[in-house]
Amino acid sequence: MLEDFITFIRTDLVDALYNLLPEVYSLILAFLLGLFIYYVYRRSYKGVVFNHGFSITLAAMTVLSTVITLAISSNIALSLGMVGALSIVRYRTAIKDPMDIMFLFWAVATGITIGAKMHYLALLGALIIVLLFLVLNKQQNNKKMYILLFHYSLKDTEAELTRILRKHRYEIKSKTIRENQIEMAVEMVVKNDNLAFLDAIKELPSVSDVTLVQYDGDYYN
Repeated sequence: MLEDFITFIRTDLVDALYNLLPEVYSLILAFLLGLFIYYVYRRSYKGVVFNHGFSITLAAMTVLSTVITLAISSNIALSLGMVGALSIVRYRTAIKDPMDIMFLFWAVATGITIGAKMHYLALLGALIIVLLFLVLNKQQNNKKMYILLFHYSLKDTEAELTRILRKHRYEIKSKTIRENQIEMAVEMVVKNDNLAFLDAIKELPSVSDVTLVQYDGDYYN
């Protein structure tokens, strides 16, 4: 009697584990793609202070989205209850960088796709996004945006400054005229880190100082 009970338990356990193999495979794939998204985010981060907690959230979001999708895809009643539960959640953390929003959508979309058993679609989407990053970053790396700030004393210097700057794409952002000095701020794009124009500006007799600051073109309040 006891042996029959043990055999029955073992049979049910083996069958249960066998039935869970597709879900286990989906969760393993979600785990690996979550790590991949974390790695891509870390490598492509352009900010000043790297948020390690947010990057971990991206990896965990991929797995959690997969778990939720696997749960609601097998039961209509559970899916309605899950939607109602998630609809009351309020997120208070402000995300100011559009790139962070893109990575969040990528993590959630990957989890949903894997949970829906579209594994090849999740892999293909990851491949396309990485290729998109490589192509756009390669073009961007050759061009950098700077703010050029300098002071000079004679108005006749402006013609010489225009001659020096016209080799680059630039735009005058501000110009302050004081009693005997003029301050000008110029936004400009520099290709291939060619900063030879700094020496040319500094050598002008009426220019007292030159400051060059690199920035990404975005300001966050």
